[in-house]
Amino acid sequence: MGSSLSFLLMPRVSTTTPPPANPGLGDLPESCVASVMVYLDPQEICKISMLNRAFRAASSADFVWESKLPLNYGSLIDRVFGDDDNFPTNLCKRDIYATLCRPNYFDGGTKKVWLDKGTGRVCLSISANGLAITGIDDRRYWSRIETDESRFQSVAYLQQIWWFEVDGEVDFPFPVGSYSIFYRLQVGRASRRFGKRICNSEHVQGWDKKPVQFQLSTSDNQQATTQCYLKEAGKWKYHHVGDFVVTGSTETMKVKFSMTQIDCTHTKGGLCVDSVLICPSEFTERLKRF
Repeated sequence: MGSSLSFLLMPRVSTTTPPPANPGLGDLPESCVASVMVYLDPQEICKISMLNRAFRAASSADFVWESKLPLNYGSLIDRVFGDDDNFPTNLCKRDIYATLCRPNYFDGGTKKVWLDKGTGRVCLSISANGLAITGIDDRRYWSRIETDESRFQSVAYLQQIWWFEVDGEVDFPFPVGSYSIFYRLQVGRASRRFGKRICNSEHVQGWDKKPVQFQLSTSDNQQATTQCYLKEAGKWKYHHVGDFVVTGSTETMKVKFSMTQIDCTHTKGGLCVDSVLICPSEFTERLKRF
């Protein structure tokens, strides 16, 4: 019996790894680090991923980046890329986020969409080529000008017209949220002379006599109307059309918008139309800095 109980008197050998003498951030489990990263914004995640190997590995976790993607990101990919083989099917969520943060063109290159890197919110832009412009095919009234100041490398330039109307629409699976629509316009035509930017106001006329009217409507009957005079020649400005709200992201929403000045008692001219921007309403303050 004494021999059978002798093992109780023997010193126990630990089977666990002793804690490090000086524990640091690198000793945190990756799963714990990744769980914390869910509460950080994408830019913060990228910064702390450079601390050490454990943080870098944690920053690659799919559930971290899926929390940053729009809930309906699959619908976004289908709408923008369709059956395009340029979008790989085996990307991890981090790489999907990075791909969607780049400007992705669709509808024949007349539109582009991207995720804001800091928030993951959707932004969409439509070029002048993607808008319905009254008289655009008549060179007496309109011309297309290539310029690096454009979001799409070319603008529609109005020389002179009586009936001014620029319409557009987009059918897109916007994620839940509030959005604002803006026309990006410039009174006058900019060019460079001896390396200096100058503005040609030769054709500018009519914008001080009556305001331009902006309108929007959505497929769920939201509507908005605003108006303003076009001023400040030589400066690109974002003109607010209105706001709309998306409450469900299971279907696409059709948004129509227009810009008109159809008082035919005077001519209008000397205006550059670059694009239309649809972005989260909270980004409005950012646009004032451009």
